[in-house]
Amino acid sequence: MASGKGRGENGNTNTNWKVNSLIKKKAADSSSPPRCPPLSCPGSVMSFSSEEGSAELKDPRVVFQSLHSVLDENIAFFRGQGSSEPARRFVAVFSLIQSHARSLEPAIQAFTSVYHVFDFDAATPANGYRSLVKVVLSCLLHIVHKGRYVSSSRRSLFFRASHNVTELESYCSALCQLRALVYFAQRLLTANRHGDLFFLEERGLSEEFVRQYASMHKGCFYGRCMGFQFTPAIRPFLQTISIGLVSFGENYKRHQSGIGVAASSLFTSGKYAMDPELRGFEFERITQNLDVNFWKAFWNITEMEVLASLANITSTTVRVNKALSVPPHSFELPLAADPKLHVTITPPVAHCGPAPVNMRLLSYELKEGQDSEELSSLVKQEGSSLNIDLRSKPRRGPPSKYLLVHFHGGGFVAQTSKSHEPYLKSWAHELDAPILSIDYSLAPEAPFPRALEECFFAYCWALKNCHLLGSTAERVCLAGDSAGGNLCLTVSMRAASYGVRLPDGIMTAYPATLLTATASPSRLLTLIDPLLPLSVLSKCLSAYAGTEPMPQKREEKVNTMSLVRKDTALLLRDFRLGASAWITSLLDNGRGDTVRKSVSEAALNAPQSDPVHLDSGVSGTSFSKKRDSLKSQTCQDLGSHTPFGTSPPGQQGALLRQDSRQQQPEDISFFLTEDLEEGHPDSRLPLVVVPGVEEEAGFIPGPPRSPSPSSSAPQEFPEGFEPLRSDQLADMKLQTSPIVQNPFMSPLLAPDDMLRGLPPLHIVACALDPMLDDSVVFAKRLRAIGQSVSLCVVEDLPHGFLSLSQLSRETKEAANICVQRIREVFHCEAPPRTQRKHRKLERTNHGAGGVAGVEPGEEPGTVTSQPSVEIGA
Repeated sequence: MASGKGRGENGNTNTNWKVNSLIKKKAADSSSPPRCPPLSCPGSVMSFSSEEGSAELKDPRVVFQSLHSVLDENIAFFRGQGSSEPARRFVAVFSLIQSHARSLEPAIQAFTSVYHVFDFDAATPANGYRSLVKVVLSCLLHIVHKGRYVSSSRRSLFFRASHNVTELESYCSALCQLRALVYFAQRLLTANRHGDLFFLEERGLSEEFVRQYASMHKGCFYGRCMGFQFTPAIRPFLQTISIGLVSFGENYKRHQSGIGVAASSLFTSGKYAMDPELRGFEFERITQNLDVNFWKAFWNITEMEVLASLANITSTTVRVNKALSVPPHSFELPLAADPKLHVTITPPVAHCGPAPVNMRLLSYELKEGQDSEELSSLVKQEGSSLNIDLRSKPRRGPPSKYLLVHFHGGGFVAQTSKSHEPYLKSWAHELDAPILSIDYSLAPEAPFPRALEECFFAYCWALKNCHLLGSTAERVCLAGDSAGGNLCLTVSMRAASYGVRLPDGIMTAYPATLLTATASPSRLLTLIDPLLPLSVLSKCLSAYAGTEPMPQKREEKVNTMSLVRKDTALLLRDFRLGASAWITSLLDNGRGDTVRKSVSEAALNAPQSDPVHLDSGVSGTSFSKKRDSLKSQTCQDLGSHTPFGTSPPGQQGALLRQDSRQQQPEDISFFLTEDLEEGHPDSRLPLVVVPGVEEEAGFIPGPPRSPSPSSSAPQEFPEGFEPLRSDQLADMKLQTSPIVQNPFMSPLLAPDDMLRGLPPLHIVACALDPMLDDSVVFAKRLRAIGQSVSLCVVEDLPHGFLSLSQLSRETKEAANICVQRIREVFHCEAPPRTQRKHRKLERTNHGAGGVAGVEPGEEPGTVTSQPSVEIGA
């Protein structure tokens, strides 16, 4: 599974190279925070953790003191227990944790003295550096908790030594990888200019992180440590998702019908529920190598008719739930600057040509216009639904003053409005406003700018036909999460370029504002995040950019009975194997822990190729550089297959060894261009001065290199430390594409003039989200140019919490924050905005012989224009 050195006694002397002086300088510079223009909406951080836990996380010294106390006491106890295997393992793991902690402590203390420089404001203490520190402290607190449990229970007759030491070994592996991320964050802090979170250079650290990610071991974060950084209420759901993912991945290409894959996955999920190490191994294999087509299929499971019907039963009942299909016909809208003139809105044409735009109308109560014949002619028939409305016959109410236009998330490649129905129905009730959710075309079949064109067309159609939607559209709000948040921003920018009416406000939840392979502290968390691994995120973004190879569709068999017989035979076989596994596990429960060894236990007993002397008093005890796995027969069978972009298992070790000699930067980089053109939107952002390699001391994260005697190249990590490596190299060979630097794809790169056209913006972000820095930097950029923006950061929740709003109190409260921000847009009486003129009007000469703003050959009162989306850089 993973190989590498996960330890280091000399980390103390190298941890704070050069960074201590830098931190002192930055802390001094930040003693008086810069003055900022007043905001209409302040920022805030919402925490759902207990006060005791939050207090511990705010003071790292308390965490490290508690940790060292627990470790010293346990090491002393188990050293006195002789040379038994459990005692040796406890001494080894506690000693190694102590080694990691001693190296991490000065680095964490250094970050705590400077990370406030990167906050949005004093009321919003959130950025990637804070998040990384919090994740490290959370891991240490889990170790402290487990260590205290061992101290209180180790003399008990029922103490499960093997189970507890395996838990500690898993968290020790996680701590080792987090230590590597901390070192990389130090590199970012040193290289970036004061206050910058993103490393905007196209090479260097951004590329090195991709290279490091491709070979670093990640399975430890998907097994026993799954979701340790999040609130406890959400962890069972994440474990269920991981079990479902690996089961779905095992059966993905063995069945040709969706029901066959789902049913077979249910029967084969038992072994992954019982074996966290096997689950972590398979999770890593799937996230590393499977293509975007697999993720589309998995994320769309919730749209299966059975699951969707069950979700409808448990969600809020609404009177109106209609799927609409709007034909691709041009129409006119008045210009905001001069309502006497009109602009023609043309249908989307990119990639696929003109086609209907699909959307869904949701309304808690039936309102005027929603039952009209004109709207009924646009209704698209769907499958049967179990949503039963037991209320009396509805009465048609007056139209609402409000209208919410929603763009769903899903990485631009998956899901529809149906996946987001549960919380949208709740919003329709709480806001008492109709909601129009847009089902835009998905990548890779319809890459950028197709989704943007469809969303803009739908927004303009909603403005013109608001009377059909049950609204007067006096106040219009755009809302979206993740990829949908990106579309909210770009649709508003496009509306400003057309000169049509802008929305009255935007609410975006954890939006993606920079779709490039740019390193930042929060993006380092893609190494450990179970919902947003970097390898999966890069596949989605390359699909949206149009650089992802089109997946080959599986051939459909004409003989339906043959297909059913094949899936049924596989289903019965999986049922038999699953039942056998469950029975075997029940019989094995009575034999104790000696019957089955975990992956970590096997690693401890493996031959030691590079022992570490921990002064434990027990000779020959250390972690193995090569962490072998006792894989089940099913896992071995899967290993015989060659996933897309990988080598056969027998060659993976050779690939890992040859990585440093043969892998060139061009092979692993994605969305990187050779040179930054003068005048590109990047040049409008603060420039990042990167010190030359010769000027820096310390380490540079990167693949193993064999330095020549005459070379003075810096080390990758501090001497004596190397993170755990994986035999499963990630498939990160993506094509270079300058399209991601287009402002309509990466709003953060838009020039100031484009951003000044945005309406008031409310951002709700997650402190532990890899996309956190996207929100923080974008909010700071808008504030710097005088735009109205607010930033609220919720703690302890993962990316995508809106889709989990019905699972726990914490996610429900976070979803309520989004509702409150939308309500502020609806009820805020802001002064009228100065609308910039349509750009064609700005160029029109009010000269003789023509009407102002009318091109020759056009009818007065109409301006036909379609601002193009630049495809190039």
